[in-house]
Amino acid sequence: MSNPASNFPSDPAHDPASDTAPLRILADQAAVPGIRRALSRRGFFSLAGIAGAGALLAACGSGGSGGSGGTGGDTKTADTATGGKLEDTLSMYSWGDYDAPEVLTDFTKQLGPKLVVDSFGSNEELISKLVAAKGTGGYDILVPTGAYIPQMVENKLLMKLNKDLIPNIKYMDPAFLNKAWDPKGDYSICKAWGTTGFVYDKTVITRELKTWNDFLDCAQKEASGKTSVLDDPKEITGMYFWANGIDWNTTDPAHLDAVEKYLTGTLAPHVSAFDSNPGTGAIPQGTHALIQVWNGDARQGIIQSKKADKWQWVLGAPATELWMDNWAISSTAPHPNAAHAFINFVLTPENQLKNVDYIGYHTGSKDIEEKAKQEDLPMLDMIFFTPEQLATMHEGTVNSATERTVDIYNKMKAAASA
Repeated sequence: MSNPASNFPSDPAHDPASDTAPLRILADQAAVPGIRRALSRRGFFSLAGIAGAGALLAACGSGGSGGSGGTGGDTKTADTATGGKLEDTLSMYSWGDYDAPEVLTDFTKQLGPKLVVDSFGSNEELISKLVAAKGTGGYDILVPTGAYIPQMVENKLLMKLNKDLIPNIKYMDPAFLNKAWDPKGDYSICKAWGTTGFVYDKTVITRELKTWNDFLDCAQKEASGKTSVLDDPKEITGMYFWANGIDWNTTDPAHLDAVEKYLTGTLAPHVSAFDSNPGTGAIPQGTHALIQVWNGDARQGIIQSKKADKWQWVLGAPATELWMDNWAISSTAPHPNAAHAFINFVLTPENQLKNVDYIGYHTGSKDIEEKAKQEDLPMLDMIFFTPEQLATMHEGTVNSATERTVDIYNKMKAAASA
């Protein structure tokens, strides 16, 4: 398998020709419920729309020190892990159902610390909770998406990793380390990466669907009233841009006007659900015929379905998304030694394979595709992609069109039958 390293951008914050300098955004705890409703599993793009309500503090650009972020200068930083005796407990704040249960229980059995896992629904929720806690949240392990790591480092929310305590990093493919958001790998290690496509019920839709154009056409015909899209502003506008050969990070007003007109006036009446977790509901339950979904969630849903053969997975074409989540440690982690031990534990080849099988996403481990084939894991074409497929995947950015994108998303939801 070819690796997707070249598909992740070098560093949009330092591209003078782009309008995609990342927004550094912090929210107070009161904003979390609104953020959770408005954002989805990967929905870190709709933040600007919520910021207009005054719930969030937003700053643009990349300059300044951690103290400029509101809480960065006030947060008490935990001591760097020293490799001493492991603490008795460990707290992890991550995306929901994002680790093989066996790996979590084995960690406690083998190393001792009792593990407590809490989940968030968006990067904004993660950051806002850390900021609101002002160093008293009690979390150790964090799992932010790559685009957010620079703002978290700047605001002193992450601890610098002690690589001496994570020797199993040697099992990671170097292509998935030291990315643009953390070029020296001081604060993060790849946990998983994935992409966006769709599934369709072949008992309802008898023609073959191959592209986003096919998806949009079918949604208005055979799947009208039975179509589900991701509850994510960027993904929703993205499928229109991908179908029409437009950069999905465009800030061109004409492009934004066109996608708004199409989504609110043409597509919305045919959409019956906005769902970012169809893998645990809509797919196994068969409630919709056409479903936009992330690859790992699609695989999970098909495996859980009693009628798995009726579902067909399609990688979005001619273009689609690429994202990466990362292991990190809170700067105020009360159990830093246990946190390092946990990351080291999950990076072993056997545990990486268990996680790949359970969550359905590539973990960045060396030779993981070959090992998955040897173990005869199911539906590997939904986890590992060809060089040609990887070339079609592109990471999203937060830019000056973000607020407009959220507005379009809200208008589409209002116009939909969902």
